[in-house]
Amino acid sequence: MRKEQHTKSWNEIKSNDSWAIFKIMSEFVSGYEHLSRIGPCVSVFGSARTKPNTKYYDLTERISRKIVESGYGIITGGGPGIMEAGNKGAHLGGGTSVGLNIDLPFEQHDNPYIDADKNLNFDYFFVRKVMFVKYSQGFVVMPGGFGTLDELFEAITLIQTKKIAKFPIILVGSEFWGGLIDWIRTTLLEANNNIGPNDLDLLHLVDNEDEVVEIIDAFYKKYNLSPNF
Repeated sequence: MRKEQHTKSWNEIKSNDSWAIFKIMSEFVSGYEHLSRIGPCVSVFGSARTKPNTKYYDLTERISRKIVESGYGIITGGGPGIMEAGNKGAHLGGGTSVGLNIDLPFEQHDNPYIDADKNLNFDYFFVRKVMFVKYSQGFVVMPGGFGTLDELFEAITLIQTKKIAKFPIILVGSEFWGGLIDWIRTTLLEANNNIGPNDLDLLHLVDNEDEVVEIIDAFYKKYNLSPNF
């Protein structure tokens, strides 16, 4: 009897795994259909816990507004904190404001600054990350936690291994990111030779909105890509 119950349970698990494929496919299809029409965008990442009227919230808002005034749209994870600031800056600047929400047991809820027709919801982190990479012309990475680091290092890895085309990855906040850059240089590169010298060139470290836009504009002038909103 126990063997029959175990077999039934295992078969149910396998069946559920198979049906999950269709849910995953539907998220990819929906994401591709919506995002393929938005034009060049820059993704903004950072902590969901950053409060309004704080240093990095306000800086994110200014950065995003300046980016949309340069002709790009903004993509965020759609939630509170840095994500809200990014969408708010895009909204106030009259630009495209996209939110890629994820269903989480805490922290995540839609912010009010996302364009109504560009508010997408995902159950799977890996599908959501594909959308960020596929439809972004650059990453602006504000201070954040594990999720922010995950998105940052996935992008670096994909570019380093030439799985995707190179695009600007801009870290904002020397006081926050400076220690990480030093560790990458001294430990990964110089002490252990785990990366190549040119890999450090994949990252830019800045402290204000003007530097962010200058890097994005300079990169795409070189590659003859311009915003087309």
